[in-house]
Amino acid sequence: MDPATLPVGQRVALLVKALNGAKRTNEALARCSDGDGMVEVLLDASRKLGLGLSRRDLLQTPPIRDWIWWKNKEALLTIGDNKPRYHQDGGQGRSARSLPDPADPEAGEEGRKRFLGLF
Repeated sequence: MDPATLPVGQRVALLVKALNGAKRTNEALARCSDGDGMVEVLLDASRKLGLGLSRRDLLQTPPIRDWIWWKNKEALLTIGDNKPRYHQDGGQGRSARSLPDPADPEAGEEGRKRFLGLF
């Protein structure tokens, strides 16, 4: 089976698994001064493994997306809205119709359980 035909999430998982124990690649990632350098190293690793991942795939798919944010010293939370970073960037992988409207207090309530208190 050609790994390049798998969904992006599975290809990223294969890349992460391949990085486990890859001493030279991990040292190269540690030497990178920013996220762009990491992306270049990861693209090279993807190319060698035949995964066919693009820069966009790496920048948008966890856990690599989170590693890049960490290397760039970007916060996973933005002060003031208390939303994890991945919730702020438009609900990746979901269509705009499936995202609840933040202005509508009743939006998204059908699947949410309400906490009624302890007493």
